[in-house]
Amino acid sequence: MTLIYQHVLLILFVSIIPFSQSVPLNPDYYKTSCPDFDRIVREEVHEKQSKFVTTAAGTLRLFFHDCMTGGCDASILIGSSSDNKAEKDHEDNISLPGDGFEIISRIKNALELSCPGVVSCADILAASTRNLVVMVGGPHYPVQLGRKDGLISQATRVTGSLPSTEMNGDQMIKYFGDRGFSIQEMVALLGSHTIGFSNCKQFSKRLFNYSAETPTDPGLKPAYAEALKNLCANPATNVTMSAFNDVKTPGKFDNQYYKNLPKGLGLLATDNVLVTDPRTRPIVEMYAANETAFYKDFADAMVKMSNFEVKTDGDPGGEVRRRCDAPNSVA
Repeated sequence: MTLIYQHVLLILFVSIIPFSQSVPLNPDYYKTSCPDFDRIVREEVHEKQSKFVTTAAGTLRLFFHDCMTGGCDASILIGSSSDNKAEKDHEDNISLPGDGFEIISRIKNALELSCPGVVSCADILAASTRNLVVMVGGPHYPVQLGRKDGLISQATRVTGSLPSTEMNGDQMIKYFGDRGFSIQEMVALLGSHTIGFSNCKQFSKRLFNYSAETPTDPGLKPAYAEALKNLCANPATNVTMSAFNDVKTPGKFDNQYYKNLPKGLGLLATDNVLVTDPRTRPIVEMYAANETAFYKDFADAMVKMSNFEVKTDGDPGGEVRRRCDAPNSVA
C-alpha cells in the first residue's frame, strides 16, 4: 500500500470520527523515534500467537472493550489500586482473556529496552490487534499511530459503554449508531466473532431460561443447543467454561460466522438478531456469499474504530506510560 493511499485513508476516516477533535495520527509516527517498532511488534506477536492460539481473539476483544470505554487509550490495561477499581475489574471485563494483556505487556517491555518512553500502550494495542488479525487469516488494514495513553481507568465508566449480549436489533443499531457506525459497519465488526469464545453466562439464558413456554431458544439448532447445554450444565461450579463463537472454524478469521447464522449456529442472542432482523439479514447473506466484501468492510470499520476518541500530542489527558498497567504518576 503506497503512502499516498494511506494518506487518503487517513483523511477519509478522520473526517468521520465521532465525538473527537482532529486526529494527527500517521503510520510513520515512530519512523525516527523508534525505528524498530514494527519489527518488535511483528516478532512478539508471531511468537505469542504461535504458542497460544487464543491470543488473536483475546487481543481483538480487549481492543474493542478499550475503545468503547473512553476511547482507544489503553485505559483497559490499568490495574486497580486500593482506592480505585479499574475498568479491567468491572463485571463486563472480568472474562477478558489474559493472553491479550500479556502480549501487550511483552511488547511494551521490549520497546522500552529499544526506545524507552516513546511508544504508547494504546499504539501497541492497536498495532498488535491488526497484526494478530492478519496472522489468523484476516485482512490487513493501515494502523495510524501517535495515540497517547489515558490517565484514568474507573470501573464506573464501563457501565453502559459496552453492548449487552441480550440487546435486540433496535438497541444494537442505536448503540453502534451513537458511536458513529452504520448498520453495515456494525454487522462487519460483529464478524470478529469468527474467532474467539464466549463464557457460558453470556448465552446460558438461551439454553435454559429463554421463556416460560420455550426454555430453549428456537433460534438455536437443536443438536447445537444440546451440546451447549452439556457444556454449560454446571455454571455455578465452573464459571470459566466457554464455547467457541464460530463452531466450524474457531481459529481462522473467515466468513464462516455469517454462514453459521442462518443454520442456527449463532452462539449469542445478538448473533441470532443479525439473521432475524430484516435490516441486517441482507448484509449477513452478502458477507456469507462474499468473503472479500466482508474483509473490506471489516478493515474499514476497524480503522474507524481504532481512531475513536483518541488522545494525541498535547492532550492533557494523555501520556506515554512507562508501564501499561499504571499511569506514570503511580508507576
